[in-house]
Amino acid sequence: MQHQAQIDAARTSEGKYDYQSCFSLVKDQISRADLAIGNLEVTLAGKPYNGYPTFSAPDEYLQAIKDAGFDLLMTANNHCLDRGKKGLERTIFMLDSLQMAHAGTYRNASERKQQYPVVICKKGFRIALLNYTYGTNGIKVTTPNIVNYIDKEIILQDIRNAQVHRPDAVIAIMHWGEEYQSLPDSNQRELADWLLQQGVTHVIGAHPHVIQPMELRMNGNQQHVIAYSLGNFISNMQSPNTDGGLIFTLQLEKYPLPKPIPPRYSDKSHSPSLVPTTILFPYCRVSSCGYTLIWTARPDLTGEKNYILYPVGHPTDSLSQNARNHLKIFTENSRKLLQQHNIDIHENKK
Repeated sequence: MQHQAQIDAARTSEGKYDYQSCFSLVKDQISRADLAIGNLEVTLAGKPYNGYPTFSAPDEYLQAIKDAGFDLLMTANNHCLDRGKKGLERTIFMLDSLQMAHAGTYRNASERKQQYPVVICKKGFRIALLNYTYGTNGIKVTTPNIVNYIDKEIILQDIRNAQVHRPDAVIAIMHWGEEYQSLPDSNQRELADWLLQQGVTHVIGAHPHVIQPMELRMNGNQQHVIAYSLGNFISNMQSPNTDGGLIFTLQLEKYPLPKPIPPRYSDKSHSPSLVPTTILFPYCRVSSCGYTLIWTARPDLTGEKNYILYPVGHPTDSLSQNARNHLKIFTENSRKLLQQHNIDIHENKK
């Protein structure tokens, strides 16, 4: 996110904006990922820049996000229409200009048909990505623009379109849930179950602005990850549990196909529906998954000019006692929640 205080902190004496220090302590971890995905909960609508309630961030913010190592950004969220048609379209233009993959909002139906679902091919894997939001703060989308709203009929068709590409994983990134609630509500749980039943392999959530629990579910040879909310990555939110979030890491591996492979398995022209039910598709499983807690160090706590993301466990010698106290509260609250409610997913403490 990008609140007004963040914009003001990043402004330089020359009237430009510098966000590089924000991601300096997490850049290595993000850049190591084969595919780093983030939720862009702000528009790039141009001047005037402002924060809540109608976000528009400087273009330099997007450049810093790319420089930090992010490969793909999700844009379907409740703030994607904050600046109307101009905000939606200029955000897409800026993402395209930096050659950053994105999903969730579109200038028109033709572009959505051509670009969605997003299918990323990397290191022999084919990953399909879906993105939807519960709403847009009551602002209606302007024709011919499109926002991916949560609509089961549309989602089901998108899943079927994704399966045509024979992906190794279908990951749905959902903007859902109740703000500031540390446990997922019944609607999140029901929708997550439904998504898995329809062929989605993993579900990652955002919007509550606080961390919610994660699950690793077993289904024969397959495992399904559900992370109900990753919390806030970077923002100026200061209420309890909103001053941080987590980096979730998912590592996939392909498990061996039967040998020899019958001809209709290897025939690229066949329909996925012809694959016998004894061989699950996709042929991919979770080899490991975990998370790193991340806390946002605000200038009013650190004395630094800018906001800086601190991985929990990073040396805190440079932080003031007040900052360390805030970090401790976030860490203890997060660990207590996740240790109590997570299912087979654990913190990476290296």
